[in-house]
Amino acid sequence: MPTSVRRFPKHELTAVGLLWMALTAVRVGAQAQAIPVSPAPDLLGTEPCPFAGLLETARPAPVSAEERTRTAETFGEWSPPVNVGPPLNTAYNDNYAVLSRNQLTIYFTSDRPGGFGGDDLWFATRESVDSLWEEPQNMGAAINTDAADSLAVLSSNEHVMYFHSTRDGGYGQGDIWMTRRRNKHSDWEEPTNLGRVLNTPAVEIAPAFFKDPETEQATLFYGSDRPGGIGDFDVYASPLGEDGSVGPGMLVCELSSTGRDTRIFIRKDGLEAFVTTNRAGGQGRIDIWVSTREMLSDPWSVPVDLGRPVNSEFDDGSPWLSRDGTTLYFFSTRPGGGYGKRDIWYTTRVRRDGGV
Repeated sequence: MPTSVRRFPKHELTAVGLLWMALTAVRVGAQAQAIPVSPAPDLLGTEPCPFAGLLETARPAPVSAEERTRTAETFGEWSPPVNVGPPLNTAYNDNYAVLSRNQLTIYFTSDRPGGFGGDDLWFATRESVDSLWEEPQNMGAAINTDAADSLAVLSSNEHVMYFHSTRDGGYGQGDIWMTRRRNKHSDWEEPTNLGRVLNTPAVEIAPAFFKDPETEQATLFYGSDRPGGIGDFDVYASPLGEDGSVGPGMLVCELSSTGRDTRIFIRKDGLEAFVTTNRAGGQGRIDIWVSTREMLSDPWSVPVDLGRPVNSEFDDGSPWLSRDGTTLYFFSTRPGGGYGKRDIWYTTRVRRDGGV
C-alpha cells in the first residue's frame, strides 16, 4: 500500500486514514499531545519507507512516451522560460514565488535591501495578467522578523498563508508558521507556529498546500530533515482540519529520494506533482522533477526530470503552477537574461483539451 497522503474519511482506509482516526489532532500552536494508540506499523515514517516492500510492488514502472498519463495527453510542451524582470528581480536573491488565484498578486522571498532580516516575504500586484508588475512591497513587521522568513504558500481560499521561519518561539532549527486574514482585502494577522505535532527539533521548510478535489481534505506538504527519512531532506505531509488542527507528518516515499527533496506543488486536480530536488539524474545541481497519476486513488509515478528548457545546468526549483495548469513559476540561477543571484522565471504550455 503506498504511503503518500491522498484519502481521508470518505475513502477506503489507508495508512494515513488509520493514522487520522487513531490520533487526536491538536490545534495549531497547542501543547497537547496525541492520544496514545496501540502499537502499529511505523506510520509516522521513523523508519525509511515503512511500507517499502508494498510500495515497490504497487508503484508502477517508469512510463514510456506512448504510455504517458493524461497529463501528456492534455498539455503541450513547456515553452522556453522567461525572466519576469524588474522590479521583481534585482541584483539580490528573488525566489520562491507563489501567485494568487487570479494571478494579480505575487508573493516571494527576497534578501534585497529594505527588509527586516536576511530573507523577507515581499509582494507585488498588477492590474491584469497582461500588465507589468508594480513595485514590490515588504510584508512588514507584522510578518517579517530579523530572522529568515521565506517560502510562503496560500491556502485554496487565500485566507491563510503558511511559511518557513527561523524566528524565536519555534520548536526546531526552522519551523512552519501561519498567518490568517478575514478576507482578501484585510490585513494579515500576527503569525502563529503550527506546533510541535508538525514541527520538530529538525528543520521543516517549504510548505505546499493541497486540497483534495473529491474529499475536500486539506493537506500541507513540506520538506524536513528529521530523523527517519530517506535522504537529506524528504517530503512529508500533514492533514489539516477545518478547525485549524494539524496532524503529524508522514513521509511521502513516492516523492522522496536519497537526495534533497523540498518544495513541491500539486496540480489542482491532484494528478501531477512537481518536486524540487537534487537527486541523481538531473540537468543541474537543483532541478524540478514531475510525477503523475491517472486517478487520485493511484500511486504517484516514479518522478522524472522535467528536462529542458525548464531545467538547466544551474539551480532551478520551487515550482508554482497556475490553477489551469498552463503557467509554471520557479526560481533559477541560470545566466542569460538574469538580473541577480536567484531570479523568478516562468514558462507556459498549451492545454490541448480546452479544459480549465
